[in-house]
Amino acid sequence: MYINLRRKPLLSVIADDLSCGGTYTGKEAMGLLWSMRPVPGSREGLRLRKLNVCIPQLVNISVYSGHVGVGFREQDPLASVLTERWYMAPGVRRIDIKEKGVRGTLFIPHGPGPFPGLLDMWGGGGGLLEYRAALLASHGYASMALEYFNPAEVNTAELELNYFETAFNIVRDHPQVMSDRVGLFGLSLGSIVSISLAAWSSVVKPRCCVCISGNHTHARGGTIGDVFNEFITNVHKVRMDENNYEIWRGMGLPIPDDISQKVDVGKINCPILLVNGDDDQNWPTVESAEDMAQMMRAAGNEHLLTRLEYPDAGHLIEPPYSPHFRATKFLKDGQKVILLWGGTTKPHSDAQEDSWKKILAFLQQNMYSSSGPRAKL
Repeated sequence: MYINLRRKPLLSVIADDLSCGGTYTGKEAMGLLWSMRPVPGSREGLRLRKLNVCIPQLVNISVYSGHVGVGFREQDPLASVLTERWYMAPGVRRIDIKEKGVRGTLFIPHGPGPFPGLLDMWGGGGGLLEYRAALLASHGYASMALEYFNPAEVNTAELELNYFETAFNIVRDHPQVMSDRVGLFGLSLGSIVSISLAAWSSVVKPRCCVCISGNHTHARGGTIGDVFNEFITNVHKVRMDENNYEIWRGMGLPIPDDISQKVDVGKINCPILLVNGDDDQNWPTVESAEDMAQMMRAAGNEHLLTRLEYPDAGHLIEPPYSPHFRATKFLKDGQKVILLWGGTTKPHSDAQEDSWKKILAFLQQNMYSSSGPRAKL
């Protein structure tokens, strides 16, 4: 990238000028963020995620003379600027939740309320991840990031549906939450839980559901551990790519015809948004979405379904400008492996940006509208 630093400030150059090479090309205002990669020599399979949302993500941007590669750190930069990425808007409150056996973090938007609520669930990597819930609260939704699975803890694999029902009720019963406007938001395993709750629970009545890279191919009942055990029965279908990364999508194929082996999505009676990438190498989420559409069409509730599918996007569709990681480490049976998630950096990043805008529009339409919930964007 050619930069004339006397002409305008560094951040203006980044936003307005073309990049002629590197991790991205063309004019991309946020390209330096979504195209970030681990520095050469880092451990394989790393993934960047914000853990402490109470402080900003600091990103130091520096410009060096000429074409630089390994060893540029020894040079003095021509210009530098420190940027801050905040996940919590001013006035958002963070509340630790440890009650009724439920663990999580509730984020309350700024203002008197009450607000629509969301139960936010991540995937099989486990742990407590707060940055999406913090962002959702910054957009006006009382959002609880739920901790529900930890591969290192045997007892979390024994969690049943009632754990999630209790968590949903904690959000619903909070004095600053509209009790009739609580939705579900999940990615991967969190989407499986969301779809199951929407179809089967007699306690949880979500206003709407957002499901990213999920599927509906598991039997009713059981625990979180049982969901993984169903996957393991097809472990012989796991393939390895040229880098020895594991490709899991074959474990989910073919989509079963037996309704007893699937969530009966024909029973869902709230709007549901499915967000998937066509290059998902972790699970056949696009095929699952098509089967869900057929089931809902036959049941007469397909009008509640909205689908977003993105070419060359992978499994890990995160909030906008998050760096794309095609393959990262994952704990499987106590051993670290590297899973191939899929996606190509530019189209995957475009998918993250576009889907986030449409997710927020979907939530606004179905959570804040004075009329009854509607499905389509």
